[in-house]
Amino acid sequence: MSEEYVLELEHIRKEYPGVVALKDVTLQLRRGEVLGLIGENGAGKSTLIKCCSGAVIPTSGKIKINGKEYDRMTPQLAAENGIAIIYQEFNNVGELSAAENLFLGRPIRKGPIIDRKAMEEEAAKAFAQLKIKIDPKELVKNLTVGYQQMIEIAKAVEQNAKVLIMDEPSAPLTSNEVENMFAVVELLREKGVSIIYISHRLEEIFRLSDRIEVIRDGEYVDTLITPNATVDELIKLMVGREMNQKFPPREKKIDKSKVVLELKDVYGNGDKNINLKLYKGEVLGLGGLVGAGRTELAELIFGVKPKESGQIILNGKEINPKSPREAIDLGIALVPEDRKRHGALLGSSIKHNINMPIYNRISKGSVISSKKESSIAEKFKKDIHIKAPNLDQFVKNLSGGNQQKVILAKWLAAESELIIFDEPTRGIDVGAKFEIYKLINELVEQGHSILMISSEMEELMGMSDRILVLAEHEITGELQKEEFNEEAIMAYASAIVDNA
Repeated sequence: MSEEYVLELEHIRKEYPGVVALKDVTLQLRRGEVLGLIGENGAGKSTLIKCCSGAVIPTSGKIKINGKEYDRMTPQLAAENGIAIIYQEFNNVGELSAAENLFLGRPIRKGPIIDRKAMEEEAAKAFAQLKIKIDPKELVKNLTVGYQQMIEIAKAVEQNAKVLIMDEPSAPLTSNEVENMFAVVELLREKGVSIIYISHRLEEIFRLSDRIEVIRDGEYVDTLITPNATVDELIKLMVGREMNQKFPPREKKIDKSKVVLELKDVYGNGDKNINLKLYKGEVLGLGGLVGAGRTELAELIFGVKPKESGQIILNGKEINPKSPREAIDLGIALVPEDRKRHGALLGSSIKHNINMPIYNRISKGSVISSKKESSIAEKFKKDIHIKAPNLDQFVKNLSGGNQQKVILAKWLAAESELIIFDEPTRGIDVGAKFEIYKLINELVEQGHSILMISSEMEELMGMSDRILVLAEHEITGELQKEEFNEEAIMAYASAIVDNA
């Protein structure tokens, strides 16, 4: 192996009871390069990077850092060798300042006393070095997600990281925050830091990386020079097959004689003057910029927040759900944007998650019918192809795509007629996205109605029958299928509504 590699993983294998997470993965990272690491959910990316940090001990294989060989890492050894990981879930403490978070666990002291002023001065230098504007005294809980992430990056740099591994860094960020993060990545590369960049967003991989490594089903597939690679080539390597269509065809069965959901002059949860109709068998897309009021509207319909005025009409009958439980009983479901926090009980089994909304139906008194519980869960596991060894598997151990399927199975078990999807494929790889799209198509073909919020323009146009666009918590435009184009959607999304 050449000495130009700062980090090398050779034939890494990781076995868990009954599961082989990594079969044979090799990775080489050069000094000062950005290596894109891609693969479907469940391909083994997270396990691989945890082998680098010492959080996971490989069953076999070698790890080399600057040519020195190890059969395993420990967190301390990784830190000593300058390896740092920015995970999707940050390690910041909200009640502490930006400076205190930067030096968390290693405060600057003057004798026995923590020297906050010195920490604030050093933090200001660290932030300035990365060209980011953060007040060292500001409490982290008051900062945006983007700035919280920048603190994590600054922390790694402050600890003299030579290798920075970034796991889906753009997932929680707004478009402006993503641009700021890209600028910091470029700056770190110029300073000689080597970066492994993991993302499902191929456009980011193409923009930032020098080379791209693909892994599939726990095995190394190929490494490509970024300028020589194509999107189609990468997708084929990731999923192991040609994907000629991004969006599966759907037989339209919209029944415009039946309005499933109607909102008349609805105000509440920050939204105002909302008027819309959703027909039986329709996918109605909701477009708009971050903060436009789309999620707030979904929360109103689902009973998370109360409406202040106006009418919500479901199948011709006015409703006023005061809680999600009421909305569920009315036949409304919400697949939320943050599935890990709001969509599923990650520490519970697939079986429990699927039956959660209907335990009252399959119980006598306080006794649950375990036979019904198992048969219902097994039916939906089979129907929507949830990949798991058994129904007792914890949802937290599933890939993102399969977690999303469990949430969907839950609402299918509840016999929900109206399903609201809030960013249905966020954090899900290309192959799993296609499966979710097929499930959405099957739902509408069966007569369900879908309200779909998406910030991915291609997804919004590819899956919707009609699109409503929100800006500043109001609907600013409506587009029929034949009118779809990015410019029109962005024009409405950027509109300032005239209330005169």
